Amino acid sequence: MGEFGFHALALLAVIGLAGPLLAAVPRLGIPVIVGELVAGIVVGRTGFGIVDTDDPTFTLLGDIGFALVMFLVGSHVPVRDTSLRGDIPKALLRVVLIGAFAAALGGVIAHVFGTGHAPLYAVLMVSSSAALALPIIESLGLSGPSVLSVTAQIAIADAVSIVLLPLAINPSAAPRAALGGLSIAGCAVALYAVLRSVRNRAWLTRLHEYSGRNNLALELRISLIALFGMAALAKSMHVSIMLAGFALGLVLAAVGEPRRLAGQLFGITEGFFAPLFFVWLGASLQVRELGQNPTYILLGLALGAGAIAAHSAGRLLGQPLSMTVLASAQLGVPVAAATLGTQMHLLSPGEPAALILGALLTVAATTAAGAVAKGQQSRA
Repeated sequence: MGEFGFHALALLAVIGLAGPLLAAVPRLGIPVIVGELVAGIVVGRTGFGIVDTDDPTFTLLGDIGFALVMFLVGSHVPVRDTSLRGDIPKALLRVVLIGAFAAALGGVIAHVFGTGHAPLYAVLMVSSSAALALPIIESLGLSGPSVLSVTAQIAIADAVSIVLLPLAINPSAAPRAALGGLSIAGCAVALYAVLRSVRNRAWLTRLHEYSGRNNLALELRISLIALFGMAALAKSMHVSIMLAGFALGLVLAAVGEPRRLAGQLFGITEGFFAPLFFVWLGASLQVRELGQNPTYILLGLALGAGAIAAHSAGRLLGQPLSMTVLASAQLGVPVAAATLGTQMHLLSPGEPAALILGALLTVAATTAAGAVAKGQQSRA
C-alpha cells in the first residue's frame, strides 16, 4: 500500500463497504462484520497483500476502532433494565453451568489439537455476544419470560468473558493482567461515581443544551477523552484496550447514555472506525493456514460446535432449545481473542482464523435459532 495517507484511507473506506453490500443481499442474512472481515482477508496477508497491517498508522487506527467497538459492546449491556433483575439469579446459574461444560470441552479440544489453550477455549465457548444477539431479539420482536431470562444471561456471559479473556489468553502474565484490569475497573467505578453525582446538576443541563444549540458535540469529545485516557492507562499497564473500551461502555450504560451521544458514537464507530478495524483484523489473519493445515479448520468447527453444545446445557435447567442456541452467539470475544493473539503473537499461525471460523458457526446457528423462536412465538 506504500506510505499511509489519504489514498490509503479512501481505499480502506471503499473496502469496508463490502460489509453493507453483502448484508444487503436478500435472504443471505450475512452480518455486516462478516463482510468486512472477508474483504480484509481478500486484500490482506491471505489475499493480494494490498494493505500493510504492520503500518504503524494503520495499526493505531485499528486500535482506535477496536476500543470504540468494545465501547459500543459495553453500552449494549442492559445494566439498567429493571425487568431483568428478577432473572439474574437463574441466568447466573445457567452461566455457571455452561462454564463448567465449556471448561471440560475446552480441555478436551486443547488436548486433541495439542494447542495448550484450554483456558482460552473455555472462555470463548462460555461467551455470548450482546452486540449480536440483542439486536436479533429486538429485530424479530421476541418477547416473553424466556427471552428476558436469556437477555440477562447473555449480558452476564458477555461481561464475564471479556474480563476473563486477557487472563485466559496469556496465563503466564495473569497477575500483571489482573492488576491492570483492576486499575481499569477502579477508573470505571470512579468515573461512574462522578457521573452519578453530577447527572442532575443544573450546570450539566446547561452544558448539554449549549452543546446541542451550538453543534459542539461536547459529550462526544468528553467521552473520547475518557476512552483514550483509559486506553492509555491500559497500554501502560500492559493490558488490552478491549477492557478500557468495554468498561467505559458499561459506565455509560449504567448512568444512562444520552441519545445524542449514542447517535454520535454510533456514527463515528460504524461509519469509519469499526469497518476499518474489521478490515485490519481480516487483513491480519493468516487464513491461508486453514487450507494448508486442515487441522485448524477442524479446530474452528470444534470451537463453534462446542460453544453451541455448552450453551445447550441450559436445557438441564428448563431453558428452551432455541434460547440456548441464541445465547451461544459469539463475535466480540473471539474477535478480541484473535486481535490479541495476532498483536501479541500468542497464537499459532492460522489459529486466530480458526477462532473466527468458530464464531461464524455460532452466528449462523444464532440466526437460525432466532427464526425458530420467532415461529414458535407466532404459533403460541
